[in-house]
Order: sequence, then C-alpha cells, then structure tokens
Amino acid sequence: MNKQTYDPERLNAFINKIKLWSEATSLFDVQRWMFNVRCSVCLIFFVILASTGHVSARDLVTVKWVNDGDTVVLSDGRRVRYLGINSPEIDHDHKRAQPYGYAARAFNKKMVLDRRIRLEFDQERHDRYGRWLAYFFLQDGTLLNEVMLQMGYAYFLFKKPNLKYAQRLLKAQQEAMKAGRGLWSNWNEPKRRYIGNLNSRRFHLDSCSIAGKIKGKNKTSFLTRWEAFMAGYAPAGDCIKEFWSYGSQNK
Repeated sequence: MNKQTYDPERLNAFINKIKLWSEATSLFDVQRWMFNVRCSVCLIFFVILASTGHVSARDLVTVKWVNDGDTVVLSDGRRVRYLGINSPEIDHDHKRAQPYGYAARAFNKKMVLDRRIRLEFDQERHDRYGRWLAYFFLQDGTLLNEVMLQMGYAYFLFKKPNLKYAQRLLKAQQEAMKAGRGLWSNWNEPKRRYIGNLNSRRFHLDSCSIAGKIKGKNKTSFLTRWEAFMAGYAPAGDCIKEFWSYGSQNK
C-alpha cells in the first residue's frame, strides 16, 4: 500500500483558495449592507422632506379674494373653506355681523390675500355648498387654521370624518381662551345647563327639542358655554342662535 506524502505547496494553495472565497463572500455582504444603508437613508430623506412641508410650485395656490374669517376664493375660481374652525359671520343676507366677524376677515386677509398657499385635504373634499374643504399652510409650514384659533378669531369645529388635526386645533383654541384673546376676551355669561352630544360634539340648550332626542350614552352636560367650548364642543345652530350675544362686544 502506497503511503500518502505531505505536499506543502498543494496545502498552501488550498488554504489560499479558501481565504479568497471567504474574502469574496465578506465583500458581497459588505456591498449588500451598504446598498441597504443607502436605500434606508434615501427613504428617511424623503420622509423628512414630506414632513417638513416642502412643496414644489405646482402644489401651491394663490388666494385672490377673502370672503370672511374662514372662506376664501382662489385664483382658479374655487371657493375653499378652512377645515376645523368656524369664524364669526360678517353682514350678509340682511343679517348683522357677529362680534369679531370683520376683525376675523381682516386678519385672514392679512395672512393669505395674494399669497401662495399649500392646501391639504382630509377625508371629505367638499361641503354641502360645494366649497372645497382644506387645511391652509404657508410655505414655511405654518398651519393657518391653527393661527386663526390661536388669535381668537374662530372657534374649533369638530366634524367627522375630517379629524386629521383635531387635537392640535382644539389645543390652539384652549390656549386662546386661557389668554383671553379675540372673541374670548371679557367673557361673561350666567350659568345655565347645556346638553352636549358626544358623537357630534355640539351643545344645545337644555330646553332644545333636539337635546331631548340625544341618547343617554351620547349625552353630556355643561353649566356654561365656556365649559363646553373648552371641551371641544361647538354651539348647535338650530337652538343656540343667540350665542354671540355673550362674551365681547362686536369689534
């Protein structure tokens, strides 16, 4: 039986092949890892870009007319209403202006007239009057719906299913109320029981026929309108038409 001999050169050549295969495999892994890192960085970049409100010129619209504190007309003719807020009315249809109605319009005009604005939509694009519904953003990311509330020129209007910024807008109103800004200044009202609807976030006079139809599980109550507003409820127009007689005088 022939005896196998030890060949150092062949053994070294075999070891070198193993090293080369190992290095190639490691290089492939590194390259794959670097590719994944680059993809992740690109994804993060685009997410950050979107969240900072960066927009191109084609995403912007121009406001050419301001109706009041919460409605404008764009250069393309579209009428757009601010989502999540309601401003006091100005004189229209033989009705007198509500307190701060003209002040709200003047402030809105100062913010948006002839300016380039970015519109952001929620679940519903139009209201029953055919107006577009949107959140208004300046190019620096400022949410104008929020600013109107912060300055006390509007109150928060909860409306399902358009609740993208609901908590943010309510917080803005609460800050304005605590600071006594705009329509919340010099507030004065007698205590009286109001009934709130947990589903619609509207409050009614306790004597209102609609209040009597609210089911027990959806019903809550407040002693003042202030308390209801602070909780994020808005007056039900069907039975609280005299709301603006409380609080500050017309400005």
